[in-house]
Amino acid sequence: MTEYLIPSGYGEAELVEKRSRFIGRVWVTETEEEAVARIKEMRDKHWDATHNVYAYIIRDSGIMRYSDDGEPQGTSGMPTLNVFRGEGIQNVCCVVTRYFGGILLGTGGLVRAYSAAAKAALVAAGVSVVRLWKEMVLACKYSQYEAVMKELASFDGIAADIDYGVDIMISALLPEEKAEAFTLRVFDITQGTVMCEIVGEEFRAVKLENGLK
Repeated sequence: MTEYLIPSGYGEAELVEKRSRFIGRVWVTETEEEAVARIKEMRDKHWDATHNVYAYIIRDSGIMRYSDDGEPQGTSGMPTLNVFRGEGIQNVCCVVTRYFGGILLGTGGLVRAYSAAAKAALVAAGVSVVRLWKEMVLACKYSQYEAVMKELASFDGIAADIDYGVDIMISALLPEEKAEAFTLRVFDITQGTVMCEIVGEEFRAVKLENGLK
């Protein structure tokens, strides 16, 4: 089973620590060339910044790179990279721009500030899971809706579309390996009155409603 996490899109967040501004930015980047282009873009835009620290991870090539950009070694680039390694995020580029505020933060303070800026930017971007999904449709009574949706969530499924008519028609995406079990579970809890139909499958990125797992 192939499954991995990526940012859902662009994310940006800013924090201030002892008068220093830290601006974190996150992008989805599928190649090293894309990541390098984003880094250059930020360096050109923030040419007057004290530091433009970066980190990126490219899944297909297995590349992980980072730079402290003049900060003390180990205080910025690696902590930024570790935010994404720790969350299992791939195909990601992050640049944290710092404008020095005149007060030294110390080694621990720098690690915390860069990590926090990177994490906040990732939260702003959101997280998507890339995997093979089974596309399913089912119709249920209004009285069954809450129970069906609870089961959908418990099987890591996502409601792609809901149509409220005489009955409720749900178009759902289920992880490939959980689709059959979900179908049986719904059939069981509704005493056989709700049938799930698999109408297709697709390898795609789907945003996680609750963000990071």
